[in-house]
Amino acid sequence: MSDHFKNFDELFRDERDSSRPQRPAQQRPAAAQPARRRPAQPRPVQPEGQRPARPAQLRPVQPEGQRPTHPAQPRPVQPEGQRPARPAQPRPAQPEGQRPAHPVRPDAQRHTAASPHAVQPEGQQRPVRPRPAQPHAQLRPEQSRDLHAEQPQRPVRPRPEGQQTHAVRPRPVSRPAPEAEVQAEPIERPARPAEPEVPRRAGRSGCLGGLIYFAFVVSISIILACVGWMAASDVLALNKEPVTATVTLDKAEFKDVTISYTDAEGNAKERSGHQVSVGYVAKQLKDAGIIKYKGLFELYCSVSHAKTKIDPGTYELSTNYDYRALVKKMQVGSGAMVTTKVTIPEGYTMEQIFHKLEDENVCSYDDLMDAAANYSYNYSFIDQSMQGDAKRLEGFLFPDTYEFYQGMQASSAINKFLENFHDRLTAEMLEKADERGMTMQEVVTVASMIEKEAANDDERAMIAAVIYNRIEAGMPLQIDSTIMYVLPEHKDVLTVEDTKIDSPYNTYQNKGLPPTPIANPGLASIKATLSPASTQALYYALDAESGTHKFFTNYGEFQAFVAKQSYSQ
Repeated sequence: MSDHFKNFDELFRDERDSSRPQRPAQQRPAAAQPARRRPAQPRPVQPEGQRPARPAQLRPVQPEGQRPTHPAQPRPVQPEGQRPARPAQPRPAQPEGQRPAHPVRPDAQRHTAASPHAVQPEGQQRPVRPRPAQPHAQLRPEQSRDLHAEQPQRPVRPRPEGQQTHAVRPRPVSRPAPEAEVQAEPIERPARPAEPEVPRRAGRSGCLGGLIYFAFVVSISIILACVGWMAASDVLALNKEPVTATVTLDKAEFKDVTISYTDAEGNAKERSGHQVSVGYVAKQLKDAGIIKYKGLFELYCSVSHAKTKIDPGTYELSTNYDYRALVKKMQVGSGAMVTTKVTIPEGYTMEQIFHKLEDENVCSYDDLMDAAANYSYNYSFIDQSMQGDAKRLEGFLFPDTYEFYQGMQASSAINKFLENFHDRLTAEMLEKADERGMTMQEVVTVASMIEKEAANDDERAMIAAVIYNRIEAGMPLQIDSTIMYVLPEHKDVLTVEDTKIDSPYNTYQNKGLPPTPIANPGLASIKATLSPASTQALYYALDAESGTHKFFTNYGEFQAFVAKQSYSQ
């Protein structure tokens, strides 16, 4: 009997495995692994009348009136192979050896559990509750044997010889309906906790907002790139339209300052200099079309300390110069300053020279007079005791043709005259001055009177001799040009009243030389002063007819000649 139930248990296990509904493979969520559908095994076609008869299924006998009545439930008609597959419910994994043991139920209970037609109390309907499919392999051997211990063994009919055989799959007496066909009450599964909704950022408007933001960023980048290129082209003088202009930096916009610096040996020193507003310089450059961005040039000048490097003057600048080159070009001696040639005639006074320089846009008259009086010039022939008096430079502004920068510093312009005078002095001149016991100041004073009185070069040595003879004789020089020097307006002929003017330059009233030269003599007058003619003449007078001078040793002859002349008043 045991062998019979053992064979029946094996057949029932095979049938149960084969009776599982074939579910179509569907894509399941990632949370649960999809149950792989076992491919249907085709059955061989048997000839009519040769199919083996299935043994009659043994059903357990149940008492009359105790069979449960199952209400007929319509099954949904679904296409073949398209029945929806119910996702397998995940089952928590349990460690091996800790699975709960199922109690062994009595035979009556096992029989009731194994049969779908278990006896129910009268009038009470058994609810159909689907049970989750469990792999057969998860049951322990003793549980498997308990489930089918009471099932009778079905006889196996021998197959006639020569007929095609196929595996006979015994079916259990009672087969539970597939889960998909059982119309049971839906099982309320625990709701999956809802994922917290991520709040959207304020201001986000989806794809449209992203596109707008991207366009904004690109636009700003393009604008910044364009601005950067324009700024770089102005600073570095790239692709600028060629323009050449004259820019004048007025001396009045500069102020004198003391500049501290360190020499090559590391010693801290100071020097006098000037400083200008970079805003003023930038405006002049922009108005002339040399630069485009005034503020950018101001920033560069502030960083590079250019305000103490730029000199006043008139400069010829071009758009080909970058900012660094512009600062270097706006300095004295850079070669960019606009130059002008000025010729100073012999016998010009200091005031006449300064007015001419102003007319030629070299310097202003006031700046020149201020520099002449107060600027320190390190030349031995200048009387330093007269510091503060501009007349200390009278006579030393050597007449010549000069090339000045327009708008240059007054002190620099004056220094050109003084340096030229110093270069004209020779050792022979200095020796002759020492032989006569004269200072260079006295030599230039005599030469200035000769320059104003002589009509030609032949007269210069004779006039020098007359001056020396009258000084030796203790006579006043009575030279008209000394009085004309202090008159507010120039006169060709002096009046009697002019000879009475109270001035140290009135040589009619005062003996000896005037306090300073009365003009700036040329080299010929200086040489005549150091090499006078050998004569005893004490007088000379202008011949109105010839325009030259006549020299006399006798005062009576002098007076007779003057009476014959018709001098314009």
